[in-house]
Amino acid sequence: MSVDSERVLTRVADLLTRRPTASMDEIARAAGMSRATLHRQFAGRDALIRALEELGLRQLTDVLDAARVEEGPADDAVRRVVAEAEPVAGFLAFLLTENQLFESGAVNEGWQRIDERFEALFRRGQQQGVFRIDLTAAWLTEALYALITAGAWAVQDGRVAARDSGRMTAELLLGGALRGSARDGAT
Repeated sequence: MSVDSERVLTRVADLLTRRPTASMDEIARAAGMSRATLHRQFAGRDALIRALEELGLRQLTDVLDAARVEEGPADDAVRRVVAEAEPVAGFLAFLLTENQLFESGAVNEGWQRIDERFEALFRRGQQQGVFRIDLTAAWLTEALYALITAGAWAVQDGRVAARDSGRMTAELLLGGALRGSARDGAT
């Protein structure tokens, strides 16, 4: 993907994060081009959403890499993931609620790779005795996505300060996911 395409997609993602039902005319204006030029670059809304999905998957991969999810105690890794995800949380919220990405039942392999990395983090935490074993790694992954999404919307709506969102997201998830002794600070 060219730098220009990525810049366009970033502008579009910013708009759709705030206004997911924006028209193609509004999207083109946000991208700094005419609707015809936008259409030449992305043959319709579906192609645009698919390109946004690819951008989002790259960003999530970068989040997981920067958070070093394979290192250290799993609960610390979850906190790092949430902190690294904050700048893209609104975009993630948009993608996770964009029905056309999931309607067909066929899931992009990129999502599967992301899910596998999150699930591996939660399984590792279970094996370390940090996370509850009665909650599946898949469920904890979905809960993390939901909380990051809810936090992004709360910040966007002005109900939560951006500086507090990450901490509250991580601590709410961990408060429910940690085993009793880990939650109480015992080892």
